[in-house]
Amino acid sequence: MVDTDVVVVGAGPTGLTLACSLRLHGVSVHVVERAPGPATTSRANFLHARGSEVLGRIGALGALPDESLRAMRITNYLGDRPLMTLEFGDPRMRTAAPPMVVSQAKVEAALRARLAELGTIPEWGNGLIGLQQEHDGIVAELQDGTRIRAGWIVGCDGTSSITRKLVGIDFPGVKLSERFLLADVHMDWDLDRGGTTGWVHPDGIVGAMPMPDDTDRGDLWRLFVYDPGHDEKPTERDILERIRHVVPERTGRRVRIGDAEWLSVFTVHRRLADTYRRGRVLIAGDAAHAHAPFGGQGMLTGLGDAENLAFKLALVVQGLAAEALLDTYETERRPLATGVLRGTSAVTRVNVARNPFARFVRDHIAPRIFGPAPVQRWITYTASQLWVSYRKGPLGGTGRKPRPGDRIPDMGARRSDGADSMLHRELGGRWALLVPASAPGVGAARVARDHLGEHVGILTYDGAQVMLVRPDGHLAWRGDSGDTAGLSRWLTRALTTGIAR
Repeated sequence: MVDTDVVVVGAGPTGLTLACSLRLHGVSVHVVERAPGPATTSRANFLHARGSEVLGRIGALGALPDESLRAMRITNYLGDRPLMTLEFGDPRMRTAAPPMVVSQAKVEAALRARLAELGTIPEWGNGLIGLQQEHDGIVAELQDGTRIRAGWIVGCDGTSSITRKLVGIDFPGVKLSERFLLADVHMDWDLDRGGTTGWVHPDGIVGAMPMPDDTDRGDLWRLFVYDPGHDEKPTERDILERIRHVVPERTGRRVRIGDAEWLSVFTVHRRLADTYRRGRVLIAGDAAHAHAPFGGQGMLTGLGDAENLAFKLALVVQGLAAEALLDTYETERRPLATGVLRGTSAVTRVNVARNPFARFVRDHIAPRIFGPAPVQRWITYTASQLWVSYRKGPLGGTGRKPRPGDRIPDMGARRSDGADSMLHRELGGRWALLVPASAPGVGAARVARDHLGEHVGILTYDGAQVMLVRPDGHLAWRGDSGDTAGLSRWLTRALTTGIAR
């Protein structure tokens, strides 16, 4: 029997991010995946700034900024008339990288490379089929009969999660008739590769996004085509033939559609798990929430789930926190998933408007609302998830900004060895105690390490107060340099009860 601290089920972006983060905290991890090997293509192809930030903190960003495109302009047409253009740009909030058009498959490859550096390789073709919870651990059974004893299991195994089903977590919601065809195809047409283009048509929308092309042909596009009213699952040949018929018809463009790199079909689901935890089993990413793909929120939300859960689970595994701390994972992340579900559903309704009034709003009212530059900057900021705060949660707080629970932007800082660094570079696998350069904060450093162990770095910065920053970049506590009692009180309450307000 194999022994490990945590079994991560699923080697997608959420599972790999969780595994990397846990390893950085010194936790042993065993990653299992039902698929026979890594995916080479994927539905998700957009990484917002918050996602880049997460990957940067765990050292997994790699060459992704160089391998991606910056097609940040979205132009919609009604027939041959430009309907609306969104300049979807860099939120300019000191993030690791701006929004990127990059395949999820490449994101996963970067995460696997980082996980290998941390000493862990996913086990392919050997998924979870059973589990047994015990009072002090859990036993996982894999397809090949292997049994793994672990302290915890985290299901990052998608919307059809076997982990979620094995522990009886309900996944209520609906499967809709909103079917889309997806394709990465080589195309010869006169269309600007500097942005995404969409066409509104009575029979359904068509979207085209330029994709990075490893062959240097510069003609690879991601197409998504609304294609409702079909119950049977089409073959890849059916999908390509349908696309070759529909795209010229709905766009009014002369186009030669060549060979396809990838073809798929999906139907929109809207679901949210009743709970994110059942005993020693937790779920994250698509296993916990499923929604329409518009806005690129799926992979982004999963990465945030993983980063939020990792440092809390690590503290529990290492005996530095009570299990009550794990309850803050759901309390902080589930409201965000609820909001994402609501937002993506609204965007989907607009895009596939079926009645005359809804089409009038989409075609005539929406362009006026979303046209002004301040509104477009707000859209960029909203989609980035850089606004996410946990200040209203059990670990949050009030007072002047930044408040406990708020995201702390990256900033210059100096390590205890005198080397200049950046705050986010020092996070990922560690907490950071920021102390004013004018006040050493020796007492605060001692208190932080007494509670958090070796996974806390002491940094000096140009500020007036001590700030304890969580590994996910959110403020935990702030106070005067001499208020060691206040810091100790916050840590004691947070780590033992999961409530620090």
